[in-house]
Amino acid sequence: MNEPMLKKMEAVPINSAEFFARSKTRLNFDVPPGLVDPNIVPRTGDAGNDRMLEIVAQEQPVRPAAVLIPVVDHREPTVLLTQRSPHLSSHAGQISFPGGKIDATDESPLDAALREAEEEVGLKREFIEPIGYLDLYGTAFGFRILPTVARVKPGFKLTINEGEVVDAFEVPLAFLMNPENHQVHSKEFRGMERSYYAMPFAERYIWGATAGILRVLYERIYLA
Repeated sequence: MNEPMLKKMEAVPINSAEFFARSKTRLNFDVPPGLVDPNIVPRTGDAGNDRMLEIVAQEQPVRPAAVLIPVVDHREPTVLLTQRSPHLSSHAGQISFPGGKIDATDESPLDAALREAEEEVGLKREFIEPIGYLDLYGTAFGFRILPTVARVKPGFKLTINEGEVVDAFEVPLAFLMNPENHQVHSKEFRGMERSYYAMPFAERYIWGATAGILRVLYERIYLA
């Protein structure tokens, strides 16, 4: 792992009310065709990542997935995250959003995200106000992840499904949306250099797809 770099971009400070208002204005529930079409490759703005996703799309089947970005509407908002169980076949032990693959029985990516949030941590739908889909996010494992941004009312009680996750915790939205906390690392993929984000928080190491999706959220909502 290389030494972290900070990618500087100018953000506009906003409060929680403005965050939700901007999210409602800038996001919608149109499902991007690239969620299932291997010929439409999600773009990241990083040449190495874009080339990696092109290669992955040629070699692996598309794996549609959905996650929930649960923004808890405290006075100081937080984002609810999970730590995946260590025995899982992919991304074991990593910090994630509630979510998973889209099943044939799911009516939509939103329905999949809500179902997974309830299955993994017991977050009931009556506490969740979905706002809209964020940009499609591709991974090196062939996943096409469609995140749903949602406002979550405080007062919920969680029930952890330890077969899927071992912990759920909240991180201040202000920390995650502060670009000074967005470390950029690089690694090799078949001789090419590609970058990825990391956002270490206390003893939690938030990186990979989760950090990348949070960065997309920052760029969509916080940048003017």
